[in-house]
Amino acid sequence: MEERHKRILQRNRVNLVSDLNPSDMYDGLLSKGIFTQDMIDEIKRSGTRRDQARQLVRDLETRGSRAFPALIECLREKGQHSLPDLLLAGEPQSQPLPLPVLVRPVVRPLPVYSHVDTVVTPVYPSQPVRPLHITPVYPSQPVRPLLTPTTPSVSPEREFGKPRATGRVRRDSIQSYKMDASPCGHCLIINNVDFEPQSELNNRTGSNIDCDKLERRFQSLNFVVLVKRNLKQKQIRQELSALSKKDHSQCDCCVVIMLSHGTEVSHNRFPGAVHGVDGPNVPVQLITNYLNGRNCPSLQGKPKLFFIQACGGGERDTGFEVTPDEDRPCIGGTDDQTDAMPMSSSSDSLSTPSDEPDARATLPTPSDILVSYSTFPGYVSWRDTQAGSWYVETLDNVLEDNAANNDLVTMLMMVNHEVSQNSAKGLYKQMPGSFNFLRKLLYFQVLPCQRPIQA
Repeated sequence: MEERHKRILQRNRVNLVSDLNPSDMYDGLLSKGIFTQDMIDEIKRSGTRRDQARQLVRDLETRGSRAFPALIECLREKGQHSLPDLLLAGEPQSQPLPLPVLVRPVVRPLPVYSHVDTVVTPVYPSQPVRPLHITPVYPSQPVRPLLTPTTPSVSPEREFGKPRATGRVRRDSIQSYKMDASPCGHCLIINNVDFEPQSELNNRTGSNIDCDKLERRFQSLNFVVLVKRNLKQKQIRQELSALSKKDHSQCDCCVVIMLSHGTEVSHNRFPGAVHGVDGPNVPVQLITNYLNGRNCPSLQGKPKLFFIQACGGGERDTGFEVTPDEDRPCIGGTDDQTDAMPMSSSSDSLSTPSDEPDARATLPTPSDILVSYSTFPGYVSWRDTQAGSWYVETLDNVLEDNAANNDLVTMLMMVNHEVSQNSAKGLYKQMPGSFNFLRKLLYFQVLPCQRPIQA
């Protein structure tokens, strides 16, 4: 879209958001080749009529030089003549009038300009006059204002809507996902506790505590929660496949939680893998693929969240010294265990010259996916046999205290900070993190009381 048309849309955004009926525009913009059906479906999912109108105007700015004329044509076809007249009032005529030469005033009233022959002369009135806009006067021509951007007379609160009663701060530049379906979506929890002898992996004592916390938490966030325990590798893949084949069209989100031993694997998207109780692992990259837009069409454009409580490798982080004002008493006990798979290869393999360039060169941009890891790739994740894992305990507490007012990414940053303050055996540290490919803010539903939803 031409810059002048973008400026017109931006200058009139308040009126467009207030008066535009997006549903009247979809067929016309589709038939004129301005939008695709996928783009229209995405706009429809953006929320209220005002949200859809705001997204439609924003998307129009990216659709080339034909977008603005097509909008005008569609508005007139639907009888919305006031909006085209408003937008075209900012368009120059076929023979634009010459702009007068502006004289910079020093400490004097703003001048009124008059055109005499070919010389532009500023004429100052005898009394101080301070007009709101400088208006050039042309002989035998209608008076027209200078084509300068005007300041909207409406406050941002009027344009963007009143702040929500929940106290959230509206950020118009970043939209929020639709999260008001009931139930909001499906949540699959795979909890591997008892490992078979041939796996050479210890049982994960304390993981049932994590599982119970997360089951209650996501039920309180209006999810249908399904818990599966002690699955082999093949069974993990079967459950993920079954989840991808569900009809999510009436849902707004999907959550997968993996509680198991983990390890480091080669990857070109998401690092790490989780083990079945029989020993073989399922890469996190494969776990996310089950729910991507190609394999699960009913989740296209909807957030898909993965929470991984497992080790990312076998390396233990002893941390680094900090200044006294950053230090605080360590948290952790003698019952802390790791979720690491014994390995002969070093966790540094992710940063070797042969791996790192390939991983970066082939990194795609999957949309609407967030993978939250309990620990940094290559490092162990700590679990207390009596209280559960550091990560899950902190995640549960943060969701309980902040889900009503904060978006998910902000809350995960809180989790990162809190877990980073812990110490295992007074020595070892842990740093959670996430791979975030969400396109919008995500606010969970918070039910007034916990009422379990049966899977």
